[in-house]
Parts: sequence; structure tokens; C-alpha cells
Amino acid sequence: MIIIEMNILQKRAKINNLAMNKLKCNPCPVKELFLDQLSVVNYRNLTGIDFSLDRNINCFVGDNGVGKTNALDAIYFLAMGKSYSNSITSQNISHQADFSIIEGVFDKSGKSLQIQCHFEREGKKTIKRNRKAYKKIADHVGVIPVVIISPTDRDLISEGSSVRRKFLDRTISQSNKSYLQNLLAYQRILNQRNALLKHFASSNQFDKDTLSVFNEKLVQFGQPIYQARKKFVEAFQPLFQDRYQFISGGKEVVSIGYESKIGDNNFEILLEESLQKDRILQYTSIGPHKDDLHFQINNFPIKKFGSQGQQKTFLIALKLAQFDVIRNQMNVLPILLLDDIFDKLDDYRVMQIINLVNDDSFGQLFVTDTNKERTENIIKQTAQSYSMFSL
Repeated sequence: MIIIEMNILQKRAKINNLAMNKLKCNPCPVKELFLDQLSVVNYRNLTGIDFSLDRNINCFVGDNGVGKTNALDAIYFLAMGKSYSNSITSQNISHQADFSIIEGVFDKSGKSLQIQCHFEREGKKTIKRNRKAYKKIADHVGVIPVVIISPTDRDLISEGSSVRRKFLDRTISQSNKSYLQNLLAYQRILNQRNALLKHFASSNQFDKDTLSVFNEKLVQFGQPIYQARKKFVEAFQPLFQDRYQFISGGKEVVSIGYESKIGDNNFEILLEESLQKDRILQYTSIGPHKDDLHFQINNFPIKKFGSQGQQKTFLIALKLAQFDVIRNQMNVLPILLLDDIFDKLDDYRVMQIINLVNDDSFGQLFVTDTNKERTENIIKQTAQSYSMFSL
């Protein structure tokens, strides 16, 4: 029994060493990014609060419902120009308030960046960078790279394909401006084509020439979206597998598959072939807006065959690989937000995550937990400076 246990530990150690060697940063120095000051007014249940933050680890602790997650979401809003969990901006304003303001002072490679997000109940939203408002909010995406690990990430496994496409889009858009532009243009053309199909059905008319114009535009913007996603998944897969193997100790084999009807096919021909189906359905049934990711553990869908701990490990590895991709492509250490990640993980997997944090490939970290003592005991093991905020 002792020999068997030693062999298992040696195997885990070997796997961990191999994984960590693969995860080392590129030899070129990576730019640092820090959030030094955070001010939140009327954001959900945070009616007025200021934080002076540590450049290593910051912990928001307290009972459920006190605003820990909202503090992380406010940081995400500063980075992405919208909430992580609720895309309807006005619904993030505190009850009985007419507006919300989130301000952050960042240090990006020695340069100060002041970001302010101001949005109103009636729908107006303004994002300013060093007091200058963006003409297009999409231009702000990627300025403050960020990765969040949240309990709501379980939707990536349990819910439909739209959630997984959103994961792809949020990740690629931070480092690829043309991808975001193509995505916005594709969605606009898609909505117009769907409206045209509905018009044809309601008016009992049909104009193939008009529809072909929208087909051409969908191909123009949709083909590069597919290519970018395919390239991303190819680069993402080994990083994700390495992260999972390190956290789990090599217990399971995981994989991610990218499903797209485009593949090696001609997108324009696919649209023509699906024309009769689209006319019946009154919407566009094929294209990048139907792409999906398949998550597997030991060659089976993790949704059906993964335990809660395995699923959580899968999601954490997914987001840490997202961190790796953004870091490698942008040469900047993203801000990492960890919302309640210690729940449902055994002690071994918790320690592996802490070992990752001790690695110099990570930058500023934000953590939430309901148990202050547990969090502080875990964080102390990192030998990093930290601040605790009780909400």
C-alpha cells in the first residue's frame, strides 16, 4: 500500500512539474497592470464605497448578500464596459438611484490610467479614459485585460451554446480588435437578415437578390470570425489541459472540441442550401452564431459524467487558460478575479491553486469568500502581501 501511494505521489509530482514547465511565461518581460484605487457609487447594493488596494492580493469577505461579488463585478465593468453577470446595464443601478458611477485608478506599465464608467437608469452610458470619453465603448475593450472566475461560470457547462460562444467572444475580443469589429458587424447583418425573413413570411413575398446581399455580408464578417475561433481553440487546448492536469494532479483526461458547420465548407453555399429551412423558421439557421464548444472528461460529456469538484476544476482551468492566452497575446498580466472559488474543492486542489498564485506568471489578484478565517489562512500560505476588506 505504501509503495502504491508513493508511486501515485511521484506520478502527480512528475505531472505537476511538466505542467508548470509548459506554463512558464515567454522570455520577454510581461507588462504589469494594477488597480490601485476603486470607487463605487450606486452599483447594486454598493451605494458608496472606496478601496485602496494591494498590488498583490485583495480579499473581499463577509456574509452572502453584502456585496462581495458586486465589488468584483464593478472591477469587471471598468475593464469591459459592462457587467459580467447582467448585460442590462440599468438593472445594475442601486434601487431608488438614477445613476451609477464606477471609477478606478490603474497603473499599466508605469502609466496612470483613470477609468470612469457612468450610466443612468434611462440607458445612457459613458466611459472615460483619463477624463476623455470614448466615441465607441467597444474601443475600450482590451485596454484593461481581465479574467473572472465566478460561480455563474457553471452555466458554461449546464446551459446552451450561446454561453460558450460568449466565452469565446469575450476572450478573443480583448486581444483582437478586428475580431470584435467583425462580431458587431456580423450581429447587425444577422439581425437585418432575420428581419427580412420575417418580412417575407408576413407579406407572402420573396426577393432572392435582396437576400443574397445579406448573405455576402454574413460571409464577409462571418468567415474571419470562424477562422479566429478555430485558431484560438487550437492555441487554447494545450494550455487548458496543462492547467487542469496541474490542479487535479493528473487524475482525469479533459478536452475541448470546437463545433462549427462552416469548417472546410463554403459559407455562402451553406446559406443557399439552408434557404428553404430559413424561410420556414424565419431566422438564419447556420453560421458562427450557431457555433459551440464541447467539454469532455475521460471522453464523456462533463455535464453528465463530471462530479461537482471535477466540473469546478474544469471551469477554473478553463479560466486560467483564458488568462494564459490573454497574457501571451497581449504581453500584459490580466487582473484576475476569483469569486468564491474555494467552495466544493478538496484541500489538494485548493493548495494547487495557491501554488499557481505563487508562480510569477500571475499579477494582481482579487478573491471573495464568506469565511474570513479560511481565506486568510489560505492566502498567508502564498507569502504574498495582501489586504482584507470586510463588507
